[in-house]
Amino acid sequence: MLPILHLNGYKISGPTVMARTSDEELGLYFKGLGYTPYFVEGDDPEIVHQLFAAALDSCYARIREIQKVSRADKDQPRESWPMIVLRTPKGWTCPKEVDGVPIEGTFRAHQVPLSTVRENPEHLKMLEAWMRKYRPEELFDKEGRLIAELAALAPDGSRRMGANPHVNGGRLLKALDLPDFAQYALSIPGPGEVVAEAPRKLGEYLRDAIKLNPANFRLFCPDETNSNRLNAAFDATDRCTMEPIVSIDDHLAPDGRVMEVLSEHLCEGWLEGYLLTGRHGMWSSYEAFAQVVDSMVTQHAKWMEQCLEYPWRRPIASLNVLLTSHAWRNDHNGFSHQAPGFVDNALQRRSDVVRVYYPPDSNCLLNVFDHCLRSRNYVNVVTCGKQPELQWLTFDEALAHCSQGASIWKFATNDGGGEPDIVLACAGDVPTIEACATSWLLQKHVPGIKVRVVNVVDLNSLMSPDDHPHGMDNISFNALFTPNVDVIFAFHGYRWIIHSMVHGRSNESRFHVRGFNDEGTTTTPFDMVVLNKMSRFHLAIDALKHMPRLRSQASDAIDMFKRKLYEHHAYIREHFEDMPEIRNWSWTKDFSEPPAPPPLAKEQPRAQLFSDA
Repeated sequence: MLPILHLNGYKISGPTVMARTSDEELGLYFKGLGYTPYFVEGDDPEIVHQLFAAALDSCYARIREIQKVSRADKDQPRESWPMIVLRTPKGWTCPKEVDGVPIEGTFRAHQVPLSTVRENPEHLKMLEAWMRKYRPEELFDKEGRLIAELAALAPDGSRRMGANPHVNGGRLLKALDLPDFAQYALSIPGPGEVVAEAPRKLGEYLRDAIKLNPANFRLFCPDETNSNRLNAAFDATDRCTMEPIVSIDDHLAPDGRVMEVLSEHLCEGWLEGYLLTGRHGMWSSYEAFAQVVDSMVTQHAKWMEQCLEYPWRRPIASLNVLLTSHAWRNDHNGFSHQAPGFVDNALQRRSDVVRVYYPPDSNCLLNVFDHCLRSRNYVNVVTCGKQPELQWLTFDEALAHCSQGASIWKFATNDGGGEPDIVLACAGDVPTIEACATSWLLQKHVPGIKVRVVNVVDLNSLMSPDDHPHGMDNISFNALFTPNVDVIFAFHGYRWIIHSMVHGRSNESRFHVRGFNDEGTTTTPFDMVVLNKMSRFHLAIDALKHMPRLRSQASDAIDMFKRKLYEHHAYIREHFEDMPEIRNWSWTKDFSEPPAPPPLAKEQPRAQLFSDA
């Protein structure tokens, strides 16, 4: 790759910074970035073309020399890579003046220099003179075809720009040799009985994926691989670096497959380039800071949307995004780290290229990500927290659940297959905990209540099949949510997403969504859901307000849940942690109060010092 910085002096309405920077300062700047700049400057096309050709030859020879030395001895220090700084006038060869106003070499050349040729004969003459400067009679024959001498200069076969396999990466793409993800299943004794950090097992899966695919799979992450609990990958590879390595460094090597720099847009851009040239990868990021690359993901998705219209554009590996360290469990980092809006932007793209998943636990995360790594031509957005959370489904249960996209969780449901009094729906790991805890509270404190819990892992399944290929038809939708029963929906992100997805479903006004309301601070984990009114107590109160059949029994329960919110408010300000009944809560079949926090799942490691904060 040879970088070429073309400086033509101006942007739309004024000079650019680098165009007004001296060659000396630019040289120092780019040398500091690791390059050796070659400067080419001029306004005479014939002279500049020769100077530029000579610079290209010199740079090509230098690149080959660097490659030869480095490939022969991998311990060679990093060489300074060549680049070209090309200075030419803006609007080069266009009219120098129009109506007495300078054009060539000014910011005005950015616009249309001759915009009134239909109305102004003088401008039409200037346009014709401008075009004739290119001497078209010497370039084309009488039939308008390029003359043979010039046509012969064009490269042949795969050397043609549009036929180069590296710009049609699907032609080079080889399917990943992926391990059996069942081998990484987290063993759980029962739903909601143990806790684990969901990405840990995914890290083990990625470790072995790297071992099996040492040349065409990379992990991109802005300095957070350990923090995001994917550090098992370092059992198979290292962080890539071209800089000197010292004794206290951790897993650094020139041939590392993990690309880590503290720059979201650089990591995501690397991944795009890696995918477009026929390889596979994933990008892991803190949820709040993924929005740094919103416009980049938008453009990549738009590019894929267009490629679907051209059969010669071969499918490429999907752009896989794992969002962790999310809004609901960034209570320690505070408000700046609490922003789930990346998904909002992704869902603006066409449904044939965007997939959004909210796995509620470790086994679901494995299922989802194995599917994503095998997919083509999608932007897959997967959101799952890294903090220790309750685990719900066995591997087989997770496989069935993820295959459906959404399902009734029978362990938390007591409607006996009939019509419930209320449906508690959830999407996201923390909303799932609160919805299940709500079901537990309602069954414990409101005798005779019939509750149904529906978990949604594939968010797009909520949509109509007319709007998304993963969407449920009305029969399937009503089988989960019923046609008429009120639904209290706890959602990971902003509430409007769910309302827009269920628009057009039967009696859509019965969906009452709780989600992130942009309320946050440095506080306790449970206080985050309280601040956003998505706590189990808020959900239970909401549910009881929509159950006229149980209005008399509901009154005392509502009062109790309101008291619990007051107790919570006072307790965290006195003790700086959540109440024991919150910290210790886990699912119990007999609705007894757990005396201690749930244990770690089997083989679940405790967090390392420093790197796993």
